[in-house]
Amino acid sequence: MKKPLILIADDEMRLRKLVSDFLLNSGIGVLTAEDGKMAIDIFIEQRQKIDLIILDVMMPQMDGWEVLKAIRKVSSSVPIIMLTAKSEESDELTGFKLGANDYVTKPFSPSVLVARVENLLKQSRKISSERLVSGNLSIDLIEHIAYIDNCLIELTPKEFDLLVFFIQNEGIALSRDNILNAVWNHDYFGDLRTVDTHVKQLRAKLGIFSRYIQTVRGIGYRMRCKDADDIDKS
Repeated sequence: MKKPLILIADDEMRLRKLVSDFLLNSGIGVLTAEDGKMAIDIFIEQRQKIDLIILDVMMPQMDGWEVLKAIRKVSSSVPIIMLTAKSEESDELTGFKLGANDYVTKPFSPSVLVARVENLLKQSRKISSERLVSGNLSIDLIEHIAYIDNCLIELTPKEFDLLVFFIQNEGIALSRDNILNAVWNHDYFGDLRTVDTHVKQLRAKLGIFSRYIQTVRGIGYRMRCKDADDIDKS
């Protein structure tokens, strides 16, 4: 299992080091930012790798509320814990309304913070089990929605099922019979050309990422979302 990676954004160097040390000792990777702008820059660059953010409210450049709003514009799923020296209920409500997942008031116990981090990571992993992600593709199995680079792809139900089947079997050469039986079920009496027609339509909707679907001559198709530049697009 991939080691979780946490972004800590706080302008207090000693606090960043304290929290970092506790997380590292718990087997969690750490990135740090000393102001709000740096936090956003790091998240944009590393967003595919970052599993959770610990975000201080009072920071230079951009405060935590601004950073929270900016991150939620591009990611609704990354868990965010807010840190603040204030304890008013209104501040907690503000954080939750803006999309924070948890709220910790300074001073706090680092071990308790780590426990909250681990709890949110467990919840996040449960949610991610309801999603498929490969290359630039992301599929929400609950909402039946597919994305390329976070942009919605308009798919028919069968195109969606076909894409899910390809990703679930990434790297495996699949015969047209395998695909037909899995996506259309064993009681389907249509022609094998149905598979080719739907693959053609799916490739068209994937645009430049149509190269993810490789034709395996004499067999059928294979999905390969990684190292796809060498894929035969025929």
